[in-house]
Amino acid sequence: MYFAALLARTEDGWEASDTELDDVETLSDLADLAREASPEEDTVLVLIEQEDAWFGVVRVDGEDDPRIYVSDAAAAQRSAYGELLLTDELLGREPGADDGPDLDSLDLDGTEDGESEDDGDDEEGTAADAVPHSPVGDSQILYDLGIGEKELRSLDAEDALGAIAEALGASEVLETVR
Repeated sequence: MYFAALLARTEDGWEASDTELDDVETLSDLADLAREASPEEDTVLVLIEQEDAWFGVVRVDGEDDPRIYVSDAAAAQRSAYGELLLTDELLGREPGADDGPDLDSLDLDGTEDGESEDDGDDEEGTAADAVPHSPVGDSQILYDLGIGEKELRSLDAEDALGAIAEALGASEVLETVR
């Protein structure tokens, strides 16, 4: 179960709307959805939480690239919505790198049935591609809104969105869409 909401900052304060992510396939789609919530190009926050396991914040300021924070990358990776946020750049991977081997570059020399010439390569590659059980992204994402890095990192996934909304002065508007 997940919950996603948009918080758009306006001159009158924060406005909240719940949002469905079923039609969102990429981070770019998510940023476009956020931009539609604020025609004045004000700050829009996309708040996502899933089963009290992880939460994510995507910040879109006008046409700037979205900024992302995810509380637990490994938990988020197991979610289709988390995978939207876990870009190669966010995880420190080479852009365009995929998780599996390039079939064109495999050397099929008869050792593929369990015996390999160098058993250590597979384990090292897996360890290098592992997603950490820790926060990733821009931990300063809400700094100018009154939530510093230490406070953001200390939030429990169970009540993080409520705590963020409260710090922003938007808890009432968030609760109306929850």
